[in-house]
Amino acid sequence: MMKRISILFLQAVIVLIGIVALTFLIWTPLTEGRATNLDAFSIYSDPFILYVYVASIAFFIILYKVFKLLSYIGQHRVFSSSSIKILKSIKYCAIVLSILIAMAGVYIRLFHNLDDDPAGFLAICALSVFVSIVIATTANVFEMIVQNVIAIKSENKPSN
Repeated sequence: MMKRISILFLQAVIVLIGIVALTFLIWTPLTEGRATNLDAFSIYSDPFILYVYVASIAFFIILYKVFKLLSYIGQHRVFSSSSIKILKSIKYCAIVLSILIAMAGVYIRLFHNLDDDPAGFLAICALSVFVSIVIATTANVFEMIVQNVIAIKSENKPSN
């Protein structure tokens, strides 16, 4: 019972992270300095804002896959080929996300307005890339563990 509550709590946290991220993605462009005199269409059709939305797809896929992996854990199916596929997907999405964030940081560094100071944005980019790499590495380690457990289980099964 306690394990089920823990899994439900973690799934609720994943959903909350998704809601907060989505709210941030929708709300932040409206409050950005250069958007004060623009209409909604002009704000959301900005190429950089569109790039952020496209890049965020990988983040939301990661959240969905983690939610799904937690449900597998709750069903005692964590050591299955489906879990391996989910972990691979998390790993690849995290790698893609880190590359996309790094590219955004490089773009801002090279093409920022000289009146603006990009240090804060670049710090957030560096932190986000680091977190994405940690997630990819963790998913890779878990993937290898699950593969090893599945291999051990298949070796220990009695043959008929």
